[in-house]
Amino acid sequence: MPHAPPTPPSPEPNHTAPMTTNRTPNLLPDGSDSPRLLISAGPTHEPIDSVRYIGNRSSGRLGIDLADTAARAGWPVTLLLGPTAIRPIEERVHLVRYTSTADLEGCLNEHLPGCDILVMAAAVADYTPARPDPNTKLRRVPGKPLILELCPTPDLLAGCSRQARSDQLLVGFALEPRAELINSAHRKLERKKIDLIVANPLETMESASIEAQIIASPALRDIQQSTNGQITKAEFAIWLLPTLLEAWTLKKARATSGAR
Repeated sequence: MPHAPPTPPSPEPNHTAPMTTNRTPNLLPDGSDSPRLLISAGPTHEPIDSVRYIGNRSSGRLGIDLADTAARAGWPVTLLLGPTAIRPIEERVHLVRYTSTADLEGCLNEHLPGCDILVMAAAVADYTPARPDPNTKLRRVPGKPLILELCPTPDLLAGCSRQARSDQLLVGFALEPRAELINSAHRKLERKKIDLIVANPLETMESASIEAQIIASPALRDIQQSTNGQITKAEFAIWLLPTLLEAWTLKKARATSGAR
């Protein structure tokens, strides 16, 4: 009669294994509703004619990871997503698609009043064709150069700052060469009159990882964080959300008390 195989020993606990819970911990504020999060992500496509456009290489991955992580934590999330091949996994994310800077501006005007935190992670074009023609295709003329006139696009984040309530948290991104990064982030923070800037080096643009430092406005000067090196974009989302929650809680309290 064959013997039953011995019962294998219980495995040792693995303290380095990733968590498999479907909710990110410590992201639900005590005694109040979760903040309503509005995220923009991905590139803009500025039309030249019916088939051509000016675009950029943004994948939207960072904003999508942020939206998925926040939704798993129970936050109401609206994601304004540009023309990308990827999309959020979480069905709880309210997805709104845009194509051009003008489209995104309309989406922001519609959805900004209903959010508590805006994270402007979209890579918005600085210039757009002055006279786009969406109904025709430009023809090549041999030996003749094509001159394309461009005009600046509106500063969407600065526009949001002018419309925002005193209890809304506005967050931007600064993507610059490493040598210019921190100075540029401070200038952008002051010029756009927003609360936080996530500064990350241009060298990480198309990487699966990100290295970031948070620069805060004087009113939130205690909110200073750094990733201290590169982390994946999914890890970055988990790293960033508690800071957003802390900053929003502080700003909301200041707005309630009438502090400036």
